[in-house]
Amino acid sequence: MLTVMTDKKFRDSTGRTLEDYPRPSVAVDTALLTPDPDEGLLVLEVKRESMSGWRLPGTFLWKGERLADAVRRSLRTKAGVEGVAPHQLRVFDDPKRDDRGWVLSVAHWAVVRPDRLTSRFETETRLVPVRSPGRLVYDHRLIIDSAVEHIRSRYEAEPDPDRLLGETFTVLELRKLHEAVTGEPLDRDMFRREMRDRIIGTGEMSKGTRGRPAELFRRRGRHEPHQRAGR
Repeated sequence: MLTVMTDKKFRDSTGRTLEDYPRPSVAVDTALLTPDPDEGLLVLEVKRESMSGWRLPGTFLWKGERLADAVRRSLRTKAGVEGVAPHQLRVFDDPKRDDRGWVLSVAHWAVVRPDRLTSRFETETRLVPVRSPGRLVYDHRLIIDSAVEHIRSRYEAEPDPDRLLGETFTVLELRKLHEAVTGEPLDRDMFRREMRDRIIGTGEMSKGTRGRPAELFRRRGRHEPHQRAGR
């Protein structure tokens, strides 16, 4: 397409400037999730401002603002959460997704430990299971479902990819975390077989836990030899 510059303004091959094209508003919405041993994955929701109901923490993009900055701003001002750096999920661009007008949402996701959410606004936020997030505005249920699908695929491919357990962990701790993410119990022996080429024993034993001490493992580096997970 030929670009013609006249009057110091960009014009395309039809002579139109950028101002001649209708543009949507751009929003960011974040599916912020945390694992719970009893309820599985929980998602953070915030109360709607001046309205009833719940939604994901989000905001409109300000002029000259980066998406990542808008995400952090929305988490801080809408949910009281700081120090989290969500990842982009995808763009939700159904022209009818928002009854307020033409709004694109650049959805983001993050999985964090529960203690990262201790500073949230208790009266204005809630944590609910992803399987039953309640009635949400716009397409926020679809955003949650898409984020959960993406996150679960990551945990199928890698042990604790979000480093929620720290650098070392027992096989039991790892399995319990993966169960919370998948939302269903995992066979102990099958899980051990699946993880044996992805983790390496440290030779150290767990301390301060109930029952018999168990060996601590770490994630296997890309070029490290395989080692089977012990019991």
